[in-house]
Amino acid sequence: MLNQLFPNVNLEKALEKTVETLYMTGASLIFIVIIGIALGLLLFLTSSGNLWQNKFINSIIAAIVNIFRSIPFVILIVLLIPFTKVIVGSMIGKEAALPALIIGSAPFYARMVEIGLREIDKGVIEAARSMGAKTSTIIFKVLLPESMPAVVSGITVTTIALIGYTAIAGVIGAGGLGDYAYLDGFSRGQNDVTLFATIIILIIVFIIQYIGDAITKKIDKR
Repeated sequence: MLNQLFPNVNLEKALEKTVETLYMTGASLIFIVIIGIALGLLLFLTSSGNLWQNKFINSIIAAIVNIFRSIPFVILIVLLIPFTKVIVGSMIGKEAALPALIIGSAPFYARMVEIGLREIDKGVIEAARSMGAKTSTIIFKVLLPESMPAVVSGITVTTIALIGYTAIAGVIGAGGLGDYAYLDGFSRGQNDVTLFATIIILIIVFIIQYIGDAITKKIDKR
C-alpha cells in the first residue's frame, strides 16, 4: 500500500533523514533552553522595579534579543557561515546547522520566558524578599517554579518552530527531512517524496504539541 502511494520513497533514507531532523532539533534545543532561560531571566531581573534593575544592561540585552529574533532564518544562516566554519569546520551537514538554529531560536524563547516571568504575581516575589530570601533563592524557588507552565509551553512552541527551521536548513545542505523533500523530491520532480517528508514533519509536530500540552496541563496548578 505504501509503495503504491509513495513509489519513489526510499524508507531507509527517509528514516535516516528523520533521525537527522530529530538530532538537529534535540541538540540545538538543549542550548536554546539554557540560553533562553538565562536571557529571559536577565531581561526580567534588569527591568524597571525588579531585583537587578539596570536600564542600560536591560536595553543592551533587549536590543540583542530583538535583532537576532527579527532576522529571517535563511538570511541568518548565510550571515553565520564564517562563524559556523570556525566553530564546526564546515557549512554543510547537520552539525553545521546547529549554530544558526541556536542563535536564531534562543532570543525567541527568551522573550517567551520573560513573558512568563512577568505573569507571576508581584506579591509572591515581594513576600520572598521581605523574608530575606537571597536572589538565587528567589530565582530558583520562586521565579522559575511559578513560571514553569509558561516555560514549558514556550519550549513546545520553540521546538515546533525549530522543526520548520531544520527544514529550511536542509534545503541548503544541512540534511534532514527538508533536504530529502527538496533534493530527492522537488528537484527530481518526485512529488510523492516531498509529500511523504511533509507528512513525517507534520506527525513529529503533532506529537511534540501533544506532549507539550500534556506536560503544561499537568504542572499548571492555576
